[in-house]
Amino acid sequence: MTDAEWAGVRAALPVPGWLEGRGGQPEGYCHRQMVDAVRYLVAGGITWRSMPADFPAWDRVYAFFRRWRDKGWTAEFHDRLRDRIREAAGRDPEPTAGIIDAQSVKGAASVPAATRGFDGGKKVNGRKRHIVVDTLGLLLAVMVTAASVTDRDAGQTLLARLRERHWRITLVWADGGYTGRLGDFARSVLRIALTVIKRSDDTTGFVVLPKRWLVERTLCATRRSVCIPGSAGRNSEGGSWAG
Repeated sequence: MTDAEWAGVRAALPVPGWLEGRGGQPEGYCHRQMVDAVRYLVAGGITWRSMPADFPAWDRVYAFFRRWRDKGWTAEFHDRLRDRIREAAGRDPEPTAGIIDAQSVKGAASVPAATRGFDGGKKVNGRKRHIVVDTLGLLLAVMVTAASVTDRDAGQTLLARLRERHWRITLVWADGGYTGRLGDFARSVLRIALTVIKRSDDTTGFVVLPKRWLVERTLCATRRSVCIPGSAGRNSEGGSWAG
């Protein structure tokens, strides 16, 4: 990170207990080094043991990340940054609408059979990413399943998580894969209006559809990552493979 980026990130980081008089010992490495190391790992799709020597030892970086993940600090940090971006764009920090979609990704050889499946529609053997984004394309909720899980089945769980974390959400746009009983469940149980935006029957080729392009843009950006810390399956070095 540049100094300017670190200044913005540092203000959003959770404050260590020892700095607030709540006990504990100061950490041996600065948070800037640790965050840079984790970002490098995700961007490059490398294993933990392949961490360059410029960063702290890989096991220290992984221990740092694992502690933040298990305590929920990673999600909290992400949400704080998202709120700041929304405010800078003139939006309320808490969104009222979102867009849901899913993407099947081919599974690596290291992905266990118990957590992978075959997506018959996309002809992909692996896992599926289910996400909900706000109207800026920023992540609100994420879930990873086997590729064999349908969008409707996963959507019920994902929308329930969305409602739990973002109580002001009242409208979610979706594609044709989310039609059927899911709409009734969202309306009657979650009080969310699930609006399906379908392609026209006479449409051919690539067409940008209202609202849906926002979530598709986010999925295209995440497809570049191969190793995503915190996903369902783990590799032999403590990392986690998403696809």
